[in-house]
Amino acid sequence: MINRLAGQAKGFVRSRLTAAEIQRRQIPAYQTTTAQATTPAVYYLAPDNPRPSGGVRVIYRHVDLLNEMGVRAHVLHKDPAFRCTWFANQTPVVGATDAVLGPRDILVVPEWYGPGLAAAPAGPRIVVLNQRAYDTFDHIPYAETGPGAPYADLPAMTALLAVSDDNVDLLRYAFPGIPVHLTRNVVDPQVFTPGPWPRRQQIAYVGHRRADERDQLLHILRSRGVLDGWDVTLIAGRTEQQTAEIMRGCAIFLSFSDREGFGMPPAEAMAAGAYVVGYPGLAGREFFDPTHCSPVPDGDLLGYARAVEDACTTWLTEPAALAKRAGVASEAIRRRYTVAGLRDDLAAFYPPLLAAG
Repeated sequence: MINRLAGQAKGFVRSRLTAAEIQRRQIPAYQTTTAQATTPAVYYLAPDNPRPSGGVRVIYRHVDLLNEMGVRAHVLHKDPAFRCTWFANQTPVVGATDAVLGPRDILVVPEWYGPGLAAAPAGPRIVVLNQRAYDTFDHIPYAETGPGAPYADLPAMTALLAVSDDNVDLLRYAFPGIPVHLTRNVVDPQVFTPGPWPRRQQIAYVGHRRADERDQLLHILRSRGVLDGWDVTLIAGRTEQQTAEIMRGCAIFLSFSDREGFGMPPAEAMAAGAYVVGYPGLAGREFFDPTHCSPVPDGDLLGYARAVEDACTTWLTEPAALAKRAGVASEAIRRRYTVAGLRDDLAAFYPPLLAAG
């Protein structure tokens, strides 16, 4: 009886938390107009999240580049006074209550707002920036949706943007009637610069994915004595610069990527010159080249532990070999994920769309 009541209580808490999360993901009210703007604008909706978030960083970068290209663009926050401060920026930001969107304007909505898409006020054309295609249907009850949900019933739905080849393929398969375009991610070469070797005997990781697997892994490694002498560092609540500094100084970075849209932390760690071990998280397979890092099959905890032990042993016995592989990875990331590449993607997508409006 006690167990049954405890289970019911946990279920009630989960339902309350889910309801609260869905409420948090509602699109904020903004003003609309039927007037045809002479110069249409692009508004990127972003959550008022003060904590470091790779997805929000992408949104700010898109808006900055669009303005550099001569396209009028803003980040749209619910709170007019909100701006991300964990990285340096002068990005144009507007509060939802101060924005007036017309039929030629474009509202870019992150997939995070999926449960609230149906309630979006009519007016602008809608583009969904889907940075985690594997989360597209989160919080959307299967029994309450039809084909093409959550996008099929949006009359102003125009296109989908994704940040990896993997996610582009998935979205094109799931939504064959909606154009899907790639907007590549950027690993800032001015921030995530490779540090020198030899490095400290330090292992770093970020803690927002796969917490249970991470704890199991660290217990196994400690049990075998693999981590003796190693400083194991959690990166959490740090600014972009602080994160880069840790990655630049550590010898090994552990990736716990899980069904990613891209997998920014391991890419940034590679750019900073750390040797990366761990899960590519599906989308990360495009840059987890086994010649210069140690990808682990998803969920293979034993394989993960062995790969970390191998990397630690190599650092102790052949540090130059590990440094060489890490250097190749850094060069590959910094060459592939550039501002110029993203600018090309944005230029291929937005000007034709805005002209057609």
